Amino acid sequence: MLTRSLPGGTWTLGDLTVTRFGYGAMQLAGPWVMGPPADPDGALAVLREVVALGITHIDTSDAYGPQVTNRLIRAALHPYPEGLRLVTKVGATRDRQGGWPPAREPAQLRRAVHENLENLGVGVLDLVNLRLGDAEGPRPGSLAEPFGALVALQQQGLIRHLGVSNVTAEQVAEAQSIAPVVCVQNRYNLAYRRDDALIDRLAGQGVAYVPYFPLGGFSPLQSAALSAVAARRDATPMSVALAWLLQRSPNILLIPGTSSVAHLRENVAGAGLTLSADDLTALDEIGR
Repeated sequence: MLTRSLPGGTWTLGDLTVTRFGYGAMQLAGPWVMGPPADPDGALAVLREVVALGITHIDTSDAYGPQVTNRLIRAALHPYPEGLRLVTKVGATRDRQGGWPPAREPAQLRRAVHENLENLGVGVLDLVNLRLGDAEGPRPGSLAEPFGALVALQQQGLIRHLGVSNVTAEQVAEAQSIAPVVCVQNRYNLAYRRDDALIDRLAGQGVAYVPYFPLGGFSPLQSAALSAVAARRDATPMSVALAWLLQRSPNILLIPGTSSVAHLRENVAGAGLTLSADDLTALDEIGR
């Protein structure tokens, strides 16, 4: 798989090398991440273009659909190309109202891991993130029991590496005291900078940080500041936001999602934008 042209180069998750520019599969499901896509052939085409572009990091979950995106990934790409890494997430399920109720009891986590294995068509999962908190963000509390359940599945040979998602810095430290953690997946972007110190600490430890909602939560004033930088660079705000994340720290991995081949290509090209020192100074003010 060719990765030379992808922005950001590569990162190592444990012993697995991935492109820093990855792909998030959530948007391949139907509206509100429920049900099948309106254009199944288009969804398959996006996944095949991901591989054709040289992306080696796909982020997914059996909760998407539910079980829709994993089955699409298998239909489009199995048998998987050498070097392609599938990162999945457990700890929440879906209800008929489109909610995300927690599913963190050990029995629920064991079932989720086995369902991911089956729907992806693999014998071992490359990386499993334990999602905590709720739709509003992280919530304090011990993760020892659910994380320990995943460690047990890792010891059985069903999971290669572990990560955590939607967590506090204290929960990251607790997880690291139980078993190695190769990535943290939290909300973070130009306007939402709560994890700045955590990102820097993880970078020093060689642990990846994977932000979601790269353009979520901007105020009108912050959006205007971002748009001003984008206009100066003749780029889109999304391109600037993605490029800033790649330049923010070498341990940041991107997983922007889309259901469009054209938009996927635009995201890859946009993330390759090199921001100047003046650009970075103006953008850093947004988060302050």
